[in-house]
Order: sequence, then structure tokens, then C-alpha cells
Amino acid sequence: MYRRAALVAAVASFSFAAPAQASESGWATASDIGRNGLVIVALGLPAIEGDWEGAKEAAFSIGATSIVTTALKETIPEERPDGSDDKSFPSGHTSISFAAAATLHKRHGWEVGVPAHIVAAFVGVARVKADKHFAHDVLVGAMIGETAGWILTSRKGDRVKWLPWGDAHGGGVTVAMRF
Repeated sequence: MYRRAALVAAVASFSFAAPAQASESGWATASDIGRNGLVIVALGLPAIEGDWEGAKEAAFSIGATSIVTTALKETIPEERPDGSDDKSFPSGHTSISFAAAATLHKRHGWEVGVPAHIVAAFVGVARVKADKHFAHDVLVGAMIGETAGWILTSRKGDRVKWLPWGDAHGGGVTVAMRF
């Protein structure tokens, strides 16, 4: 358990390694590092432990978050604060970061989840500081990622798994139980 916490703490320390007087590009780089670090830990930690179900669930929650975020960016055009394009809403960096953090929290407990959430929150702040997103973009991104991470990830050893589904005719939830 301490190795997991140390791994998350190491990633967190790299995420906060931004220049003292960060420029917008410095904040953008810091947010890239934080997001990428969280994704690596969310996918890598279960793999290191031989928890292939956990790695699969992490990939699924991050992938689902990416799909939802991209769909919203395409259907709700909002110009970025820096004027670079109209893909501001919602924040993809933040949604992916919170999906990874929520997955880590639910699968590995608060000892890993709290540091991961601190890094995810830093990513959201950095996106605003980088002038890439408005605060509401980051908040909605955090909600999307957090929701996907908690819904699509099971605790280790859970006997009940929930899987939401949807198609053109409706949606629902499949429940699988292991006896």
C-alpha cells in the first residue's frame, strides 16, 4: 500500500514542478504533465499489481470520459479565453484527470485517491491559468470525469459490477453478480 501512495506522491510532485512565475505556456505544460501522470498511474498501477480488471476499468472510464467530452466539445462550441479555437467546453484535461483520479480512489482507496484528486484539481486550475478554459469548463469537466470514474470502476473484490449502456433506442444498467 505504501508503494502505491509513494508512486502517486511522486507523480504529484512532478505535476507541481512548474516555474515560480509560470507563463501561460508553463501552466499548459504543467497541466499536460499532471493529466499524463494521472493516466499513467491509473493504467500502470493495476498492471504492476497484476490487476488486469482494474487496468481494464481504468481504460474504460478514461475512454468513456474522452468520448463524452469530445462529443460535448463538438456540439457546444465555445471560444477559448485565448481565442485559439471554439473547443473550450468542457475541459478535456480536467475530465480525463478526474476520471483517472476517481478510478484510482475507488479501486485503491483514499490513500491513493486523495493525492490523485489533488493533482486533478491542480490540472483544472492550471487550465484556467493557462487561459485555455473558463472556470465553468473545468467544473463540468471535473463532474464528467468524476462520474465516469466512480460509475465504471469497481472496488477490488466487489462481487457486484454495474455497467451502464445505451444505444439509439434507449439505455439502462446491467448488473453482474459473482457467487
